[in-house]
Amino acid sequence: MITAASPVQEFRTGDTPLPDIVILTHRLTREYVIGSETVRALRGVDLQIRQNEFVAIMGPSGSGKSTFMNMIGCLDTPTEGEYWLNGQKVSELQDDSLARIRNKEIGFVFQTFNLLPRANALHNVELPLVYAGEKSRARRDKAAAALEKVGLGNRMDHRPNELSGGQRQRVAIARALVNDPSILLADEPTGNLDSATGNDIMRLFEELWEAGQTIVLVTHEPDIAARAHRQIHLLDGKIERDERTDSQ
Repeated sequence: MITAASPVQEFRTGDTPLPDIVILTHRLTREYVIGSETVRALRGVDLQIRQNEFVAIMGPSGSGKSTFMNMIGCLDTPTEGEYWLNGQKVSELQDDSLARIRNKEIGFVFQTFNLLPRANALHNVELPLVYAGEKSRARRDKAAAALEKVGLGNRMDHRPNELSGGQRQRVAIARALVNDPSILLADEPTGNLDSATGNDIMRLFEELWEAGQTIVLVTHEPDIAARAHRQIHLLDGKIERDERTDSQ
């Protein structure tokens, strides 16, 4: 059953989000100049996502969902508008500050896994901790715990080519979790997997949500989006629909 999303904080420019709001965008706009043409990828998007929500972002090609993912992942900055992440206004930060926010607050999961082929699972999961300046013993302990959480405690010494597609995605999810991020941002995480393995990965996301993790999933597949608890549909750079799945 699909219903309208619950009411949210009425937000005005300059306001500070309520403490339970992890993601807030206010009139978020992104324009690109290509030759003599201006492409309006996002057109004033207002969105709030609370702690421990499981949200799917959907939309056809050209809807703005990839641009929006880059915005909330701090991989790009808006032309206009505000973006608040976990109580911090990040829309006006410079590149160095954005990089620190990405490493601390956001765990990324990609369709293509993005694992280092010559490194084993443990070392792949350690990478965000290396960038964070963690000492080697603490890195190993945290990486091992993250792999245990995704069910790969017995595969820590295996390289990506020694793992199945589903296991490689679990390593990528462990890497995304190792810094205890505010949000887990997954871009088409089942796109390179068969349906049975994709279902296994979605069950893992559900388990992480049940344990308290905030998850934002970008997908074009309706059956994958239906596993989330809220679906946000973008069209022409705007939110077309914002619905909650009560059956979940």
